[in-house]
Amino acid sequence: MKEGRKRYVVELRKQLDRLRELFAATDENITFDTALQIYRLVHTLKGSAPMFGFVRIGDIAEKLVQQWEWAQGQETLSSTDTSVIVGFQSTVSEGAVWLQQLVMELDVYSQELDLDDKQDQKLLQGSAVAHGSRLLVIDDDEVLRSYLVRRLTLEGYIVDDARDVAGAQRLLREFTYDLITIDLMMHPQSGYELFEFVKEDPTLKWVPLVVLSGRSDINDKVRCFYLGADDYITKPFQYEELSARIYGLLKRTKNFEQMAFRDPLTGAYNRRYFDHQILAELQRIQRYPSPISLAFIDIDRFKSINDTHGHHIGDIVLQGLAHLLQNHLRETDLLARFGGEEFVIVLPGVTGVDARKVMETMLQHTHAGPVAQYEGQAFHITFSAGVCEWSEGMSVAEWIRRADDAMYSAKQSGRDRVLLYADDMSAALTEASAGVETRKKTVLIADDDRILRSILVSKLQHLPVQFIEAVDGEEAYTIIKAQPVDLCILDGVMPRLDGFGMLNRLKQEEAMPEELQILMLSGRSRDEDMSRGQQLGVNAYMHKPFSMVELEFKVKQMLELT
Repeated sequence: MKEGRKRYVVELRKQLDRLRELFAATDENITFDTALQIYRLVHTLKGSAPMFGFVRIGDIAEKLVQQWEWAQGQETLSSTDTSVIVGFQSTVSEGAVWLQQLVMELDVYSQELDLDDKQDQKLLQGSAVAHGSRLLVIDDDEVLRSYLVRRLTLEGYIVDDARDVAGAQRLLREFTYDLITIDLMMHPQSGYELFEFVKEDPTLKWVPLVVLSGRSDINDKVRCFYLGADDYITKPFQYEELSARIYGLLKRTKNFEQMAFRDPLTGAYNRRYFDHQILAELQRIQRYPSPISLAFIDIDRFKSINDTHGHHIGDIVLQGLAHLLQNHLRETDLLARFGGEEFVIVLPGVTGVDARKVMETMLQHTHAGPVAQYEGQAFHITFSAGVCEWSEGMSVAEWIRRADDAMYSAKQSGRDRVLLYADDMSAALTEASAGVETRKKTVLIADDDRILRSILVSKLQHLPVQFIEAVDGEEAYTIIKAQPVDLCILDGVMPRLDGFGMLNRLKQEEAMPEELQILMLSGRSRDEDMSRGQQLGVNAYMHKPFSMVELEFKVKQMLELT
């Protein structure tokens, strides 16, 4: 029917255009046939428009039919008869207002059809909002409760229901809900009993609440809003209104979540949400004991991806890995981007041993194919991961640190692997210590200022590192090509070959060591220098004169020294 209405509007517009042409006929063009064409057109409109629901157009067309009725039975008059011209002009004058009304009604109907199309789009969006959204309907009226469950389920929601406060509390402990509807007047406890329960639980406090009440008392409404209700609907109500309000709340909540709690690049949750949710998860399992594990993930050799292909490719790789992880996790698992190329996964109800198996399966998926493609080029990665199971009394900071330590141990023992904190990590470290003696990290100080080099060595010599000095970029370049260097403290301006020139040469030769960190020192603070340094692989930038305390902090941070 809707498609038929659209087609009819197109034809109707053509017919009205023709009517306006006929109404505008000049004296020399006015004939009996012209009047008869108008009559037939408006007669057609009178009969066809109501069939497609355009009742107002049919009513107006009927008035025009009556005005042009005189054209019937006048076949004997000649086209030049003055009575035809006079009658035509008189009827056109009287009918002009109705013709204008027809045009206006057509515009209104066209707009209504456009609005219907937009409404259909919103319904489709509503289906997307409904898909996967879980609702809890709490009402002691069995008939209404059953009706709401059926209607909401038909819209695509997952719907649970409870007839009293105690039943609702059991469901709220067991499942995660996106929205709750609460009836105020229930027995033996009223809906007010749930407000405190919901709003004081960190896992529930952000869930939208819609109050359904048979009381329209303003005091009840005000009290509910102060207690944390997001909407208040008085019974009896139209279901369509309730449905639209639920849709609006869920859409707004999801949009807010997207902006406040999601990493804009990968779509994974951000650190802010992780910090909030991890506390909520721990509070939950302290009430209802069950295992929970944390996995800390770091992409292997990610710096070389950025340095070789550019940061935009690095971003695509991050998006690809996040997509891969999310596609193979349960709905109850939480994936968050922790920073840079690091991700964390919270696995409720999973022991450390089983969490390690889950992550090893994830790692196998990275082996199976590229995580990203760009302009025909495929990008393959692996990652190192550390897993730690939470134990009673462990703080969140300690839990994260242990998972991070296990991940670092996985890196040190060859990358592309998953280690479980404690047994696996200890074994790996023991194996490493039984082999080649751990190499001290090397710091190369490349600066033509001999005094500054001496000061740096003196101030940093208490760190567990060894120092090499270079007087210019040429010497620094030779050293980096000849032996492992973990950190290069590099002056931007030097004779023979400056810091930028040295980095550019390494990059052009694709000889930049993967693990090399660059801390550039410069007496200039130009933005273009900093931008150029970042493009060439500089990890940190300090302006002369600088604080030795700050420099030591950066060195320890870049070398991951505790």
